[in-house]
Amino acid sequence: MSNRTCKRVLVTGGAGFIGSAFIRYGLTHFDSIETLVNLDLLTYAGHLEYLDPIKSDPRYHFVHGDILNGPLVEELIRKHGIDTIVHFAAESHVDRSIEDPKAFYKTNVEGTLSLLEVVRRFSCVHFHHISTDEVFGSIETGHFTESSSYAPNSPYAASKAAADHFVRAYATTYGLSITISHASNNYGPCQNKEKLIPLMINSLLEQKELPVYGQGLNVRDWLFVDDHAEAVWKILQRGNRGESYNVGGGQEMRNIDLIQNLIAMFAAHRGESSKIYQPLITFVTDRPGHDFRYGLSGEKMKAKLDWSPAHGFEEGLKKTLDWYLHA
Repeated sequence: MSNRTCKRVLVTGGAGFIGSAFIRYGLTHFDSIETLVNLDLLTYAGHLEYLDPIKSDPRYHFVHGDILNGPLVEELIRKHGIDTIVHFAAESHVDRSIEDPKAFYKTNVEGTLSLLEVVRRFSCVHFHHISTDEVFGSIETGHFTESSSYAPNSPYAASKAAADHFVRAYATTYGLSITISHASNNYGPCQNKEKLIPLMINSLLEQKELPVYGQGLNVRDWLFVDDHAEAVWKILQRGNRGESYNVGGGQEMRNIDLIQNLIAMFAAHRGESSKIYQPLITFVTDRPGHDFRYGLSGEKMKAKLDWSPAHGFEEGLKKTLDWYLHA
């Protein structure tokens, strides 16, 4: 097991939902970090206010830029003596990928490839790639492990799978130091309102329809974003070079059950009956290629890195709802 030092870190997409949680967690928990550079293009999904809790930390540096700008990335590595790159920057919304697959190819595939080309010139830099459970496709029963075959079913999943393959290929061909993590569905404060949980909360607040694909029977495994951040830091510090790690939430639930739980929690907060909000549930035409179920085995993370999620789903959902109610 490695004991890697991560003192000078470059984070791509650090103004996004998961990237910002990773930065907040790292600068709050690790005095050993000397420098943390956040490179973000600030698209619709990036918000610097997510980093307000740590923006005055002298170790933190924000750079507005594109991961496709190789000279800029190389300049940042040289200027700050970067020893670790953590690559969060990605287009991630499946519905958007169905509408515009090329945008996902450009950011997720070309963007990752551009970063790898730069890292080739710096043998001292470790590259960690953030991926998704969706690269494995759908599974009726059981759980995907780190050795499961890839079977992406959406343009988004295909773009992340392609990026994963390039990361592994560069490690083998050019000797790069890499790790990869696949996470289940993240939720928590600061998530964009296009995603399921914040979409439902926002719709409840505005008394709008709660759109549910199909009959809401699709199953997802939910992971609180701060638990994901902790897991990635564990992988950086103790994970084996060249290996991948599945970061599962261990909280599987049908979409319709999740929405019912959220309605009950929202109604209780307002001192109302959940029956008031039931008529807002609206079943809509299922999206093309909608995976029925995702499920990740967390055995490797638990056995090798002594990590498992700290938040139960009810606790995490309450924290999430409280944040959106006061945002």
